[in-house]
Amino acid sequence: MNLHEYQSKVLFREYGIPVPEGRVAVTPAEALSAAEALGGSLWVVKAQVHAGGRGKAGGVKLARSLDEVEAYATELLGKRLVTHQSGADGLPIDRVYVEGGSDIDRELYLSLVVDRGAERVAIVASAAGGMDIEEVARTTPEKIFTMTLHPAVGLLDHQARRIGFGLGVDPSQSAALGRILNNLVRLVHECDASLVEINPLIVTTTGEIVALDAKINVEDNALFRQRKLAALRDPAQEDDKERRAREHDLSYVSLDGNIACLVNGAGLAMATMDLIKLHGGEPANFLDVGGGATAGHVAEAFNIILTNKRVKTILVNIFGGIVRCDLIAEGVISGIRKTRVDLPVVVRLAGTNAEEGMELLANSGLDIIVASGLTDAATRAIDAAERVA
Repeated sequence: MNLHEYQSKVLFREYGIPVPEGRVAVTPAEALSAAEALGGSLWVVKAQVHAGGRGKAGGVKLARSLDEVEAYATELLGKRLVTHQSGADGLPIDRVYVEGGSDIDRELYLSLVVDRGAERVAIVASAAGGMDIEEVARTTPEKIFTMTLHPAVGLLDHQARRIGFGLGVDPSQSAALGRILNNLVRLVHECDASLVEINPLIVTTTGEIVALDAKINVEDNALFRQRKLAALRDPAQEDDKERRAREHDLSYVSLDGNIACLVNGAGLAMATMDLIKLHGGEPANFLDVGGGATAGHVAEAFNIILTNKRVKTILVNIFGGIVRCDLIAEGVISGIRKTRVDLPVVVRLAGTNAEEGMELLANSGLDIIVASGLTDAATRAIDAAERVA
């Protein structure tokens, strides 16, 4: 689950991480009032969306007058921001964050992320922070360094010093950087964050180290013990199909292809998508209905799939281990009838009561393409998609 910048900065303040003063606004008038309350002669108006690359996409505006603050808020609010991370449709701008201007001497990059391969939290840092950090990672990766933290001891003093050396901070700033690093490590563990990113982490002209931006991702599977953070979820920033799937205990991720996948089990779902790609097709989604899928789950999965207008065929791939294939077949039949599916449906069943399930499909009177194996299912789905106008 992603947090907005303004929400992340509230957490930063709670954990003693310095951030500039700022206020969130949902109308141009509120943005103007926020700037007046902050004072000064320079403000930044930032679109609040769950995507990086806001600056290059026009979502971060530098205002040198109160009139400009109001004008920029009017320009941004109610629009959709398209960045390299948002997808072609962009994300709605329902809020802006108005922040006082900062006197920047240097821009750094700092993040903490769960390294699943190492099974540890990793610190990623670079002296080349700012909007072009992705380009730095692509062209000069040697400017980015990482280190992992042992889960039993956390961040050690010598590691904090090494990060300071790598970022090129002045020795007089080492203590402040060390406090920020230790507080970030504490935040990651106590808030079950899978990512905390500051880009840029700035050094001001007066030598202070300040988090000018803030991005926090919270692990979905830990939200049951993070009720306070779970309440910060912004459904407007999420794919509607993914939101509906979550409400029905389905795991769904939208993709750009035209072959919808309905599968039980995450591993089998990944293998199904791989086979579609291998044979020249494009999956429209990842959809795991779960090992204990019911007919109701399958019917709701059809409903979600059909909201994607790019879909030209549906591939149902079920292995009956915990769940029985005949029950899934009943769910497929019921789902097709209830949702009035008018697209080709390819079904592959294997495992417990697979033969009974195949018989139910054959006797359903529906135009269902029954596949004999996984590769056969993938190729049939691709062929069916190519025949649909």
